[in-house]
Amino acid sequence: MKLVADYVFPIVGEPIKNGYVELNEDGVIVAIGELLLKTKEAESTVGDIEFYHGILVPGFVNSHCHVELSHLKGAFLQGTGMDGFIKQINESRLSVEYDGRIAAMSAEFDALYSQGVSAMADVSNCDESFDIKSKSNIYTRTFLEVFGTEPKDAPTVIDDVLKLQKKAANYGIDAAPTPHSCYTMSPELNRMAAYEGLKSGFISYHNQESDQEEDMIRYGTGALAEDYKERGASTPPVTGKSALIYFLDNLQKICKAPIEGNVLLIHNVVTDQESIDYAKSILKNIFWTVCPLSNMFIHRALPPLDLLRKNNLLICLGTDSLSSNMVLSMVEEIKCIQLNYPHIRLQEILQWACINGAKALGKEKILGSFEPGKKSGVVLIDNVDLNNMKLTEQSKSRRLI
Repeated sequence: MKLVADYVFPIVGEPIKNGYVELNEDGVIVAIGELLLKTKEAESTVGDIEFYHGILVPGFVNSHCHVELSHLKGAFLQGTGMDGFIKQINESRLSVEYDGRIAAMSAEFDALYSQGVSAMADVSNCDESFDIKSKSNIYTRTFLEVFGTEPKDAPTVIDDVLKLQKKAANYGIDAAPTPHSCYTMSPELNRMAAYEGLKSGFISYHNQESDQEEDMIRYGTGALAEDYKERGASTPPVTGKSALIYFLDNLQKICKAPIEGNVLLIHNVVTDQESIDYAKSILKNIFWTVCPLSNMFIHRALPPLDLLRKNNLLICLGTDSLSSNMVLSMVEEIKCIQLNYPHIRLQEILQWACINGAKALGKEKILGSFEPGKKSGVVLIDNVDLNNMKLTEQSKSRRLI
């Protein structure tokens, strides 16, 4: 079968006008190229050739999601900052009964797949998503996120998450512990969780998501620090350094640099050059994941994409959760980037959404690009401004293969 469109984006090469993707009956890519036909009609079929208006891209890799929070769609106030968001999570996380939570997750998994997501880095705090993941066509690496501000609780928290990891293994799911962030964990738990996660070769870490986080770590001040003090929760040590440098210094107490393993740094809204330079000196494989719609939802801010690009960093794209987003859609994330960073080419953003995410999950030999031998899936994005090669407000994605 050959799928043909106005343009094909191989991701590892430039877009191909009147391009095709040829696949065998198992969905494995056989060839890509330019179709040399005088005429073509959208949505028609000539032999084993199918024509579409729009662009064809490989299956997306959603590099950060919390599908467990799907039942919270539309329940949160926007623009509250991190302290306000945490209060809403604590109040609302179990506001829907179990059956409702499962139904919401199942519906979002189906939607993600039909919209073209082939793989996902998903964060879990419990086992509720395991059965759905085990049956889904989406490959999921599950990051078993832990919290705990009190040092004395760290051993118990780790024991519990290791039990959860064994349960995930019984479902055939790739899963391992991961630390949440610098501000929700004692230094002891932070490094213990990172150490356990790195045994699997992967951790995911919420990094420098807000000024409130930076203020807490650098100076011990700000709305987030005050919220913790009001609740009687312990806060991390004041370092005078960025939150990322704090995390890496803490990690080096149990891991010798350069540290192996894929480290997905999530959000990076207030990262700076000093933090980037230090991270590159300590970590061998860093993936800078951005979730722009979530950042706008909570903070009314966006990550410094031009700074990340200037440093030639591996940028990935995620959706975060429906507690901090209105929709789990990779296409909507791309639109947000194009609206706020119109100089960044669609080709580059699709690299973040496809091959870079595949690399982050160790699946680049199978997913992320149109190359012979891969089984990446094929996704159509329609209503594209082909003259300027940008998505439009009406652009949507749907899986073809």
